[in-house]
Amino acid sequence: MKETIRSSIRKKREAMHESEVLEKSRRIKTYLFSMHEFQEARTILFYVSYDNEVNTHEMIQESLRMKKHIAVPVSDAETRTIICSTLVKWDDLSAGVYNILEPRKDCIEQIAPTSIDLILLPGIAFDSEGNRIGHGKGYYDRFLQNNLHAHRFGLAFEFQLVEKIPTGKYDRRVEKIITENRIINCATSQSP
Repeated sequence: MKETIRSSIRKKREAMHESEVLEKSRRIKTYLFSMHEFQEARTILFYVSYDNEVNTHEMIQESLRMKKHIAVPVSDAETRTIICSTLVKWDDLSAGVYNILEPRKDCIEQIAPTSIDLILLPGIAFDSEGNRIGHGKGYYDRFLQNNLHAHRFGLAFEFQLVEKIPTGKYDRRVEKIITENRIINCATSQSP
């Protein structure tokens, strides 16, 4: 079931033109930057987008100009875990594991997951209860088991929302999903 959803949504995402990705991502950025959770957050973990994900490059650069403390993930492919590293400037990024931009080895400055106030998560698909389907490697699910207090928001295009996502015991939900059209408060639709 998850693989069917993953495959279907990936095809739609791959079909998007770059200008459409950027335009919709800017609308998502406007929603995100207007939210009190973003405005009050001191330390924000952004994913660095690739492959037609909701584009975070502009969001990260603008957040750095706003003097937010920005962290980005560094993937450890051996343990399939995420290390959080401070990002001081955009130019400190280079292609890392899976060809995703992450801090160069000489720029990695690890921070504790407990110091993060807001986590922005990528996903292939989300449902209204905050369940997500990632790329299937479990990096974020493992990471979220460690983080107790940070807000968790998913960034997605409208077509990435599906009716229901099957979940397992290690899957972690997001509190809100921000699309180009709206902010979905998943806490109000989660089952007890």
